[in-house]
Order: sequence, then structure tokens, then C-alpha cells
Amino acid sequence: MTEISKISTKGQVVIPLEIRNELDLMPGTAVAISTIRDAVVIKKMNMTELEKEFQELTRWGQKFAQQKGIKDEEAVVKKIHRGRGA
Repeated sequence: MTEISKISTKGQVVIPLEIRNELDLMPGTAVAISTIRDAVVIKKMNMTELEKEFQELTRWGQKFAQQKGIKDEEAVVKKIHRGRGA
């Protein structure tokens, strides 16, 4: 289904009611927004997907910290202070 909508002066776009109903988009529903060439893609997210993405990000962060020899929060704070020249 294709609908036409306009972007407001605040950058907001109204998702037409028929599409909101079809996808069960309610106020507060999380969506991911990305681009593919000249298209904007809006994907409905659910908590399971968000939790999975957060877990993947956490694993990446843990691996990165391990590679950099960061063992705890104190080591992070020290690296920040060194980077700031404090």
C-alpha cells in the first residue's frame, strides 16, 4: 500500500491511519528509521528485537574493552581522563 504524506516544518511525518491500523502502530510504538538510497524505511520494532540489538552491542563493547585491556569501570575512567589530558 502506498500513501502520500508531507513533512511538517518540525520534520514530522504522519503515518496514514490505514497503515497504522494494518501494522498495529500505537502511540509510543518503537520504530527504526533508516535509508536505502533515496528511500526512507520505517520498521516497527518490538522489545525482543531491541533487547537482542542491545545484547549484541553489549557483547561488542565487552570484546572491544577486552582487546584494549580494559578490565573494569575504574580503567574506563582512567582512559577518559588520560584522553582529556587531565
